[in-house]
Amino acid sequence: MREPITAAQQDSPAAALGPTALVFGAIAALTSFVISPFALIAGGLAVTFGAAGMHYARQGIGRMWPATLGTVLGTVGLLGIAVLLGALGA
Repeated sequence: MREPITAAQQDSPAAALGPTALVFGAIAALTSFVISPFALIAGGLAVTFGAAGMHYARQGIGRMWPATLGTVLGTVGLLGIAVLLGALGA
């Protein structure tokens, strides 16, 4: 008989949180200096997915660096749009 196929811990959907945060963070950082709703949405998603990705990376699922970099880029995107809106409002 065949052995049952079981998923490894690295095959968890949580392993994709870091790269997803990295993509959203890059979008947020690149679009933050243009008034764009994409920066707010992508920045918020990057910070959320990055924080969850770091949590799972500490447990050995996924990698830490894409989650951390995605969180940082998402924060840069959110702060960039906040500074831009603050400068326009002043």
